[in-house]
Amino acid sequence: MNRYPIWKYAVIVIALLMAALYTLPNLFGEAPAVQVSSLKTAVKLDAATVERVEQVIKEAGLVATQVSLDGTSVRARFNSTDSQLKAKDAIEKVLIPDASDPSYVVALNLLSRSPDWLTAISARPMYLGLDLRGGVHFMLQVDMQAALTKKAESFAGDLRLTLREKNIRHGGISRNGQTIDIRVRDQATLEAASGVIQDQFADLQTSTVPEGGEFKLIASIRPEAARRVQEQALKQNIVTLHNRINELGVAEPVIQQQGLDRIVVQLPGVQDTAKAKDILGRTATLEMRLVDESAEGRAAESGSGAVPFGSERFPGRDGRAVIVKKQVILTGESLTDAQPGFDSQSQQPKVDLTVDAKGGRIMRDTSRENVKKRMAIVLFEKGRGEVLTAPVIQSELGNRFQISGSMTVSEANDLALLLRAGSLAAPMDIIEERTIGPSLGAENIAKGFSSVIWGFLVIVAFMGAYYMLFGLFSGLALAVNLLLLIAVLSMLQATLTLPGMAAMALALGMAIDSNVLINERVREELRGGASPQAAIQIGYDRAWATIFDSNITTLIAGLALLAFGSGPVRGFAVVHCIGILTSMFSAVFFSRGLVNAWYGRQKKLKSISIGTIWRAAPDAAASDKTARKSLPSAP
Repeated sequence: MNRYPIWKYAVIVIALLMAALYTLPNLFGEAPAVQVSSLKTAVKLDAATVERVEQVIKEAGLVATQVSLDGTSVRARFNSTDSQLKAKDAIEKVLIPDASDPSYVVALNLLSRSPDWLTAISARPMYLGLDLRGGVHFMLQVDMQAALTKKAESFAGDLRLTLREKNIRHGGISRNGQTIDIRVRDQATLEAASGVIQDQFADLQTSTVPEGGEFKLIASIRPEAARRVQEQALKQNIVTLHNRINELGVAEPVIQQQGLDRIVVQLPGVQDTAKAKDILGRTATLEMRLVDESAEGRAAESGSGAVPFGSERFPGRDGRAVIVKKQVILTGESLTDAQPGFDSQSQQPKVDLTVDAKGGRIMRDTSRENVKKRMAIVLFEKGRGEVLTAPVIQSELGNRFQISGSMTVSEANDLALLLRAGSLAAPMDIIEERTIGPSLGAENIAKGFSSVIWGFLVIVAFMGAYYMLFGLFSGLALAVNLLLLIAVLSMLQATLTLPGMAAMALALGMAIDSNVLINERVREELRGGASPQAAIQIGYDRAWATIFDSNITTLIAGLALLAFGSGPVRGFAVVHCIGILTSMFSAVFFSRGLVNAWYGRQKKLKSISIGTIWRAAPDAAASDKTARKSLPSAP
């Protein structure tokens, strides 16, 4: 009657083994480490960098447990924070001789001590939030005036293109702050230009100022359009920060809008602000400009002349200067995708770019007029521009085109990453900076861990005293629920915060509630005269419907918190929802397996250990039966 087939026990054993494996990485803790990252796109990290770091650590008289190249950084692990700090200073002295122009970022970090065989099966510890692990908190102020100025520059370029298409001759278009000045010679041209702006540029408003015998048409951004530009700039910066930080490997960052022009960034696990500032500083602005190939430009490029008016000098990736025009043809806003690949003819690495419709139209017009000329892609990082590449325009371009040349596969991948991550719509400044140390996080972990363990022990003690052997079965099911919950959080690489630990403690109480329902239902059947085997079967079967209903309604509330909550509320909801699902498995499926394994093979079972079963007195039972008969029947 109460027997599980072999496959059900196999499911239980496999679930327990998987849960144990994926919970293990959380028990090894974290090791202090020094992380070396590249600050410039031209500086690459390779095996030679690893050897150089190892040599520096050895010369400093320190011992690193491991030095390896992990992704885009070199990481050296140590046994103590004292060695970590000394190694950081020694590595900085060698790799960064000139502090005003650093090529590397040397930062403190914490890395998991999990053995390689666990990492090989993707068993990693769950992420800890800022309040548990420590980390850095930044408040960023977005420069909205710069966003408006950038938008005005974009409008100026669009006006030049549109007036040229309409064959409207003008005396020059220039940007003056956040306004655009258009010089025209006569009234007819003035009216034609005003009509074009009114029809095709709804976000601009115009005014006219006479200048001698000519006219100056001043176009400015409308107030409602300016507010829209500022909102879009803030949203784009948030998306760009998400893309950049995610691609650089920071686990579970918190990036949220605060107020009208501020962004909050929290990076758990980053020990010092230098690393965090580097991550934020790599939010690059991308621009495409034509190379100045005039005689003056070539002379300036070779270093024998001054930079011509209307052009700028930027260093290339090979260290040589490139003279590019100030006029921006396209920015990263128009770029929709960038993927590395290989040229079908030369088999050389390339990067395929895709731009939006507006960008495609601009590229077609610009490339048609500048075939066999060079176009530079300039990346601005931390206020400094660098020419990533300056390929020759071979033919008319459209929405899709490619960049190829003397690139390695790694360089093509890096270039695609930088282009794909997008650009900032407006520059940002750090106005608040806060570091939460690992010691405070460790204290929070200890307190949260104590609350969960003490809650677990008290529940198990009560269940054992009140329900005897069935109470111990419930305690084992509760332990399995906790094991499964931690394993699922680790497998999903979810972030555990203090509210999440509170949800974990709450999940224990809710999980034991299902076992209480089962145990009381079994008692009720025994009280009604059912045999022990029948009481077990009926108790579990009839309690399941109640358990399912109560857990589903609670799960709906948790999903609502997950959908509409943010920050700590969302962290609570994640653990809450997973805890409900694991409790349904452990409280019903696993505990039934334990009961079946203990009692199921006893054919002549006379009693079960489920605590005191309170039976009604005979007189009271008879009077209760009489009272039931005297009650009127329901219609």
